[in-house]
This record gives sequence, C-alpha cells and structure tokens, in this order.
Amino acid sequence: MLIFFVRHASAGERKANPVQDEKRGLDELGIEQCHYAGHFLSAIDAHVELVVTSPLKRCTQTAALINNELGDEAPLKIDNSLRPTANFEAFRDLLRRCARMEAIMVVGHNPNISRFLSLVLTGGADDRFMDLKKGTVARVDFSGKRSILNWMVTPKIAHALHRGTQAEGKKSEASAKPKKVRKILKKAHKAVQSSSRPKTSRK
Repeated sequence: MLIFFVRHASAGERKANPVQDEKRGLDELGIEQCHYAGHFLSAIDAHVELVVTSPLKRCTQTAALINNELGDEAPLKIDNSLRPTANFEAFRDLLRRCARMEAIMVVGHNPNISRFLSLVLTGGADDRFMDLKKGTVARVDFSGKRSILNWMVTPKIAHALHRGTQAEGKKSEASAKPKKVRKILKKAHKAVQSSSRPKTSRK
C-alpha cells in the first residue's frame, strides 16, 4: 500500500484556548502551499482511494484543497487517529482498516504525524527519524515487513516545480480563483459537521 503522509499547511499562530485552536484554519500561505502540493501530485498522476484527515479545521482544509487538485476522486474521511493527541497504536489501527486499499493519504499534525512516519520507516525503532514541515508531502511504500520512503516534497520544492510549469507572468490559480477556494473550504467544513453528527438507527 502507498501512503501519502501530509502535515497540514500553514495556519497562523497557535491559540491559547484549545477549543478555539481546533477551529484555526489555514492562512493565505497555507492555501497556496496546498495548491502547490496538489498541483505536484496531479502532475505526477498520483491517485489515492481515500483521504483520511484529523478533524481539526486546518487539516480538513488541507485535505480538501489537495484532494481538489486531484479531481476530488477520493472520499474524505475524518478520523481521530490523526488528532494531535493520537498515539501510534491508533494510527496502526487506521492502517489495518485500510489494508486492502492500494493508496491512501493521511493528513495530520506535528509532532505525531512525523512520529508516525518515523516509526513506519524504522519498524518502530526511532520516532524522530523524520520531521515534516508544514505543507510537506511524503510518499511511503508501506508493508508489514519493510516500508520505504519513495520521496518527500516540501512546499518550497513544490512551489519551484509549480513555477516551472507556469507561463511567465501568469497568476497562480490559488490567488486567481478565491471563490473556488472558499467553496472547497466550505465543503470541508460540511464534511466535518457530517462526521461529528450523531448517527440514528433506522427501524
């Protein structure tokens, strides 16, 4: 199984109130970082069957914006195993639930998303082996016996690659289409609201 590890993009300063911090969304730089990351993944024809994200706003927005660049083909799933307080066992359970899929994307926070990546790559031996910067994407060929890091693309690299494919003087879609961005972020918000709504049984 291929796993695309993503740390949420830039989201401004952390808020002292934990409840308010959960609602902290991406800033302008973060939206651009998602655009560049998604553009890169689209350019290399990356495909995922499922996008799994932490329920916090900055992650759901990151997931929705990148998924949009990929054509919105993969469903977006909210999962507590990617919360900032989640442990590796919860993440391993997530991977077990997705074991039959060929490729998934997981969007989370530091320090645990970097720890999860590190533990996957080192077979549980080192949780500080990797450090993902905000907006970074890392592709891992995952297996129970051995996992391999195929590549890792930071926002700076993704931006440089994006600029190389754009005509000189052409504005990026991230800044040229603010209405589209707002629509995508609104869609992500609805996904979170739907996942947090209590399910009722049907008789």
